[in-house]
Amino acid sequence: MRYNIRDMAIFLSHSPEETKSFAAQYAKTLRPGDVVLLEGEMGAGKTAFAQGVARGLGIKEDVLSPTYAYVNSYEPMFHFDCYRIESERQAEELGFSDYFDAGKICLVEWSRNIAGLLPADCKKVVIRKVNEEEREIVT
Repeated sequence: MRYNIRDMAIFLSHSPEETKSFAAQYAKTLRPGDVVLLEGEMGAGKTAFAQGVARGLGIKEDVLSPTYAYVNSYEPMFHFDCYRIESERQAEELGFSDYFDAGKICLVEWSRNIAGLLPADCKKVVIRKVNEEEREIVT
Protein backbone atom coordinates (compact mmCIF):
# COMPACT_ATOMS: atom_id res chain seq x y z
CA MET A 1 0.00 0.00 0.00
CA ARG A 2 1.44 3.39 -1.00
CA TYR A 3 0.37 6.92 -0.09
CA ASN A 4 1.76 10.21 -1.36
CA ILE A 5 1.75 13.14 1.04
CA ARG A 6 3.20 16.22 -0.62
CA ASP A 7 6.62 15.07 -1.81
CA MET A 8 6.80 12.07 0.53
CA ALA A 9 5.86 8.53 -0.35
CA ILE A 10 4.76 6.17 2.40
CA PHE A 11 4.80 2.43 1.76
CA LEU A 12 3.50 -0.22 4.15
CA SER A 13 5.56 -3.40 3.78
CA HIS A 14 4.22 -6.69 5.09
CA SER A 15 7.46 -8.66 4.78
CA PRO A 16 11.20 -8.32 4.18
CA GLU A 17 10.60 -9.40 0.55
CA GLU A 18 8.07 -6.58 0.05
CA THR A 19 10.62 -4.15 1.53
CA LYS A 20 13.23 -5.39 -0.96
CA SER A 21 10.79 -5.12 -3.87
CA PHE A 22 9.84 -1.56 -2.92
CA ALA A 23 13.52 -0.65 -2.54
CA ALA A 24 14.31 -2.12 -5.96
CA GLN A 25 11.74 0.25 -7.47
CA TYR A 26 13.11 3.15 -5.39
CA ALA A 27 16.57 2.40 -6.83
CA LYS A 28 15.30 3.44 -10.26
CA THR A 29 14.96 7.02 -8.96
CA LEU A 30 18.61 7.19 -7.87
CA ARG A 31 21.44 8.77 -9.84
CA PRO A 32 25.23 8.47 -9.53
CA GLY A 33 26.42 10.56 -6.59
CA ASP A 34 23.14 10.35 -4.63
CA VAL A 35 23.58 9.86 -0.89
CA VAL A 36 20.64 8.14 0.82
CA LEU A 37 20.36 8.12 4.61
CA LEU A 38 18.64 4.98 5.90
CA GLU A 39 17.06 5.76 9.26
CA GLY A 40 15.37 3.36 11.63
CA GLU A 41 15.93 1.52 14.87
CA MET A 42 18.00 -1.65 15.12
CA GLY A 43 16.22 -4.41 13.22
CA ALA A 44 13.89 -2.05 11.35
CA GLY A 45 14.96 -3.32 7.93
CA LYS A 46 17.66 -0.91 6.76
CA THR A 47 19.86 -3.70 5.42
CA ALA A 48 16.86 -5.36 3.71
CA PHE A 49 16.17 -2.01 2.05
CA ALA A 50 19.83 -1.79 0.96
CA GLN A 51 19.55 -5.31 -0.48
CA GLY A 52 16.52 -4.23 -2.49
CA VAL A 53 18.27 -1.12 -3.78
CA ALA A 54 21.18 -3.31 -4.83
CA ARG A 55 18.79 -5.63 -6.66
CA GLY A 56 17.25 -2.64 -8.42
CA LEU A 57 20.70 -1.45 -9.49
CA GLY A 58 21.49 -4.87 -10.95
CA ILE A 59 24.02 -5.86 -8.28
CA LYS A 60 24.30 -9.65 -8.20
CA GLU A 61 26.53 -9.95 -5.12
CA ASP A 62 25.11 -10.68 -1.67
CA VAL A 63 24.65 -7.38 0.14
CA LEU A 64 25.47 -7.80 3.81
CA SER A 65 25.52 -5.30 6.63
CA PRO A 66 28.97 -3.66 6.78
CA THR A 67 28.81 -3.30 10.58
CA TYR A 68 32.39 -4.41 11.13
CA ALA A 69 33.86 -3.24 7.83
CA TYR A 70 32.07 0.17 8.05
CA VAL A 71 31.58 0.27 4.26
CA ASN A 72 31.07 -2.32 1.54
CA SER A 73 31.67 -1.47 -2.09
CA TYR A 74 29.54 -2.77 -4.93
CA GLU A 75 29.36 -1.48 -8.47
CA PRO A 76 27.72 1.17 -8.58
CA MET A 77 27.03 1.54 -4.82
CA PHE A 78 28.68 2.00 -1.44
CA HIS A 79 26.83 0.72 1.65
CA PHE A 80 27.86 2.28 4.98
CA ASP A 81 27.03 1.19 8.51
CA CYS A 82 28.15 3.92 10.90
CA TYR A 83 26.76 2.31 14.06
CA ARG A 84 30.24 1.75 15.49
CA ILE A 85 31.70 5.08 14.33
CA GLU A 86 32.48 7.04 17.48
CA SER A 87 33.21 10.44 15.94
CA GLU A 88 33.24 12.38 12.72
CA ARG A 89 37.01 12.51 13.06
CA GLN A 90 37.17 8.70 13.00
CA ALA A 91 35.00 8.65 9.86
CA GLU A 92 37.18 11.29 8.26
CA GLU A 93 40.31 9.27 9.06
CA LEU A 94 38.65 6.26 7.40
CA GLY A 95 38.23 8.38 4.25
CA PHE A 96 34.44 8.55 4.27
CA SER A 97 34.39 12.00 2.64
CA ASP A 98 36.18 10.56 -0.38
CA TYR A 99 33.42 8.00 -0.90
CA PHE A 100 30.78 10.73 -1.15
CA ASP A 101 32.74 12.35 -3.99
CA ALA A 102 33.30 9.10 -5.93
CA GLY A 103 30.17 9.33 -8.08
CA LYS A 104 28.53 6.17 -6.75
CA ILE A 105 25.22 5.84 -4.95
CA CYS A 106 25.87 5.85 -1.20
CA LEU A 107 23.50 4.21 1.30
CA VAL A 108 24.28 5.24 4.86
CA GLU A 109 22.94 3.51 7.98
CA TRP A 110 23.30 5.34 11.33
CA SER A 111 24.16 8.58 9.54
CA ARG A 112 23.78 10.75 12.64
CA ASN A 113 27.21 9.50 13.73
CA ILE A 114 28.82 11.24 10.74
CA ALA A 115 26.35 14.11 10.22
CA GLY A 116 29.03 16.78 9.75
CA LEU A 117 30.66 14.86 6.87
CA LEU A 118 27.50 14.33 4.83
CA PRO A 119 26.71 16.33 1.69
CA ALA A 120 23.97 18.93 2.06
CA ASP A 121 21.57 17.35 -0.44
CA CYS A 122 21.09 13.87 0.97
CA LYS A 123 17.90 11.87 0.41
CA LYS A 124 16.30 10.18 3.38
CA VAL A 125 14.44 6.90 3.87
CA VAL A 126 12.86 6.31 7.28
CA ILE A 127 11.84 2.77 8.20
CA ARG A 128 9.58 2.25 11.21
CA LYS A 129 8.54 -1.05 12.76
CA VAL A 130 4.75 -1.31 12.85
CA ASN A 131 4.84 -4.81 14.30
CA GLU A 132 7.07 -7.87 13.99
CA GLU A 133 6.51 -8.20 10.21
CA GLU A 134 5.19 -4.85 8.96
CA ARG A 135 7.28 -1.76 8.24
CA GLU A 136 6.29 1.76 7.30
CA ILE A 137 8.79 3.14 4.79
CA VAL A 138 8.85 6.89 4.18
CA THR A 139 10.81 8.24 1.21
